Amino acid sequence: MKNLLLLTASIVAINTAVPAFGADLAPQPVITKAPQLPVAPVIYDWTGYYLGVNGGWGSSHNCWDLAGGTPEGCHGTTGGTIGGQIGYRWQIFNIVYGVEGQGNWADFSGSNVSAAFQSNINRTRTDAFGLLTGQIGYAFNTVLLYAKAGAAVTSNTYQINSTPNGPEVKSDNVRWGGAVGAGVEVNFAPGWSAGVEYDHLFMPESNVTFSAAGSDRIHQDVEMVTLRLNYKLFPGVAK
Repeated sequence: MKNLLLLTASIVAINTAVPAFGADLAPQPVITKAPQLPVAPVIYDWTGYYLGVNGGWGSSHNCWDLAGGTPEGCHGTTGGTIGGQIGYRWQIFNIVYGVEGQGNWADFSGSNVSAAFQSNINRTRTDAFGLLTGQIGYAFNTVLLYAKAGAAVTSNTYQINSTPNGPEVKSDNVRWGGAVGAGVEVNFAPGWSAGVEYDHLFMPESNVTFSAAGSDRIHQDVEMVTLRLNYKLFPGVAK
């Protein structure tokens, strides 16, 4: 009888433990992380006011003719230039429009012996110039390719020297003309961009009067390559 009671108690204990064991083997919920959405790339916006500095090298080609049409020859002038610029750009999709004013000090000088008067040396010196241009460009995010065109003005001194070390006459002249150019600019830090630009200034012929030596008709073209550093006021990315 005692053995029968022990067997019955064992069966009850096993039946009680089976549900708990089965519960341990029940499938558990799988916890997964939500998928991460791709981060949209930041697109730089060129819109805004900017100011900057520039410096580089330039040359000009100057041809002198007596007022009556007798050619006196041509000479090149070369030298350095440094200055600044201020402007505004606005970007529509990838197209960038802009306006800019630029003013530079220059040291372009050169001379040649007059073909009409062998005893004279004709000399040209350009000491400053300014540009007022419109721009249009295409932005590849932080890289901007652009072209520009507008008005140009140069400040020149024309001088005639008698050789050797003889008396001289000179005339100061401010000349207006046109300018075209192209450049590339790269944004490298918030608000900061750097680039390189080429400009061609074409100045129409004009008469230059020398007090004691009559007058000459002088034609001038200017070529320049400058490095530029700009800072956009209130920098930010907008797209």
